[in-house]
Amino acid sequence: MSETTRASAPPRDVSLAELAARHGLSVSGARPSLGEYARQLWSRRHFILAFSQAKLMAQYGQARLGQLWQVVTPLLNACVYFFIFGLVLKGRGGMGNSEYIPFLVTGVFVFTFTQNSVMSGVKAISGNLGLVRALHFPRASLPISFSLQQLQQLLFSMSVLVIVMLGFQHWPTWTWFAVVPALLLQLLFNTGLALVMARLGSNTPDLAQLMPFILRTWMYASGVMFPLREKLDGSDVPGWVGDIMQANPAAVYMDLMRYALMHGSYHDTVPTSTWLWALGWAVVFGTGGFVYFWKAEEQYGRG
Repeated sequence: MSETTRASAPPRDVSLAELAARHGLSVSGARPSLGEYARQLWSRRHFILAFSQAKLMAQYGQARLGQLWQVVTPLLNACVYFFIFGLVLKGRGGMGNSEYIPFLVTGVFVFTFTQNSVMSGVKAISGNLGLVRALHFPRASLPISFSLQQLQQLLFSMSVLVIVMLGFQHWPTWTWFAVVPALLLQLLFNTGLALVMARLGSNTPDLAQLMPFILRTWMYASGVMFPLREKLDGSDVPGWVGDIMQANPAAVYMDLMRYALMHGSYHDTVPTSTWLWALGWAVVFGTGGFVYFWKAEEQYGRG
């Protein structure tokens, strides 16, 4: 053996694993620790934000109205629901137009935020395989980016929601400040749910075809178009079923936004425990979704 070869060979009493660790080498595609994974995501925060903004701009890039569709789409949905549930089916309860229309528009905007986060999360990995296979980065960046995209879309729509509130004489009060924590809690919940759906969707592509039916059922069960508590009080639904329906995350976050922006009879019926439910859902899904997705990072690392 030459002197050069002998000098470069590792000592016989040093294992290959120890030698790799000494020089900072690791298994390709190996899953990092949870703390290290969080640090990697933080170091790519600028990419996450830029990616979400790029997706938002490209979403309606081919449409004539462009970004205006971010507002027009939920408003058209609200118009349809108002005609069906407000006029035809008389589902507004005891609310007049001045209360029911802001109630309905708020519900549509808030539920759309969660709905679009879920749908984009389902396709976050499977719809970006080229990016996943070509570059090395924490794959959680994708569903997080899509959740931020939906938040930016909602914030763009909030200007119209404010106009609706003022147009029906729901003037600003101190409760309007509650919009900020309510949106932050919903964003945390939506992001965790998007992470869960991203992992499930990467393994089951057919989930993207099933989710619209699940989301539609969720919407009808959450009181987007009608006052849920009032309808449950006058029905034969068992009490425990009604409690579950009122505590479901979509109903909770809609209640918080309606409480913050509206005044009147519905505002007064929102219980204080709604904030506890909102915090609980945000913590459970925010942390649980992150850990659930992290456990599959090694799989995504292999592309």
